[in-house]
Amino acid sequence: MKLTPHGVVHILRAMRLFLLTASLLFAFAAHAAPQQDRADEHHADTLLVDKGLMSQFHQVRQTVVDRTSDLVVTAIGFLGVPYRRGGNTAETGFDCSGFVRAMYTQTVGHLLPRRAEEQAAATQTIDRSELKPGDLVFFNTMRRAFSHVGIYVGEGKFIHSPKPGAQVRVEDMSGSYWQRRFSGARRVAAAQDEIKASGD
Repeated sequence: MKLTPHGVVHILRAMRLFLLTASLLFAFAAHAAPQQDRADEHHADTLLVDKGLMSQFHQVRQTVVDRTSDLVVTAIGFLGVPYRRGGNTAETGFDCSGFVRAMYTQTVGHLLPRRAEEQAAATQTIDRSELKPGDLVFFNTMRRAFSHVGIYVGEGKFIHSPKPGAQVRVEDMSGSYWQRRFSGARRVAAAQDEIKASGD
């Protein structure tokens, strides 16, 4: 079989997607169960067993992990989709808030507002140090706070649809451009409440 340049590009993109997804899942797993917290978890588990809540606790925790993992993996699957102002789908392209809204609708079933500043207003404020995969990160890219949004994927990185002429990509928040423009972090509390309710 003869490989065309176009075929090679597709193979390289598939390999990049596989490696990125695998490394993010590995990082998420390490983040979800840090070694130093094992003793505390054992103590908490003992208390929960005494109260007969152990199975319910694990079910809710696993549901949160699965949903968050699905959100990040789904978002990674859209790497390379072109930016389009007002875009809401992979077929048309995404703008930043359209991308975030589509990812939450598809994976969690939670409908966020359409615009970035509205998404910031409709979600729970958290400190940057509290960021977990699936949380939202906002930036001032148009001389106003919360004018740009992305999804935190872990390890100080986020995925977003950046600007006209660009494509959905993962970037490092510690880069000077993003450091200077960081507006805040948010958690989609309503989605977390839905996840918790499913364990009741």
